[in-house]
Amino acid sequence: MIAHETEKVIIVEGLTDKRKIEEILSEEVTIICTNGSLSIHWFDELLETYNLDENDVYIFVDEDKSGLKLRKQLARELPHADHIYISRDYREVATTPYKILASLLVAKHFAVRPTFL
Repeated sequence: MIAHETEKVIIVEGLTDKRKIEEILSEEVTIICTNGSLSIHWFDELLETYNLDENDVYIFVDEDKSGLKLRKQLARELPHADHIYISRDYREVATTPYKILASLLVAKHFAVRPTFL
């Protein structure tokens, strides 16, 4: 029997969040942008396309009203997902300092570029 290796998938709100996280990571990770909302049809498509029930899913959204709403919805749909939280002081993933984001990613066992630590 061949062991199936799971992939890591990070779900973020916006393209700016995605680009910033991509800069920090030193490993291949699928990053999905929701653009702040999630329809049932679109979520079903994501579920199938990215095999979200089988892969390691991380929810990394802003600490504002829309981010918290999205996190709640994703947590309901993906109960196995791991959550990455930024400080409310920064509110948005995109405005959080690189060093903070890198530390949060390392804590969840992601490989990051050492220049960000």
